[in-house]
Amino acid sequence: MTIEPNWRTSTYSGTENCVEVADNDPRKVLVRDTKARGRGVLGVRPAPWAAFVAYSKALRS
Repeated sequence: MTIEPNWRTSTYSGTENCVEVADNDPRKVLVRDTKARGRGVLGVRPAPWAAFVAYSKALRS
């Protein structure tokens, strides 16, 4: 069964440097450039993505 990506942008993204994330598939997280949607998608497993997000949040605090 194929799950259609549910793309969203972060509320922290500005208008100049945006990425979109689709994390509605439990097997993978998809990331793409908002300004170049057709240029490719990066697929990441959920655990490394969660670690990346946690690290990014720690940098902001």
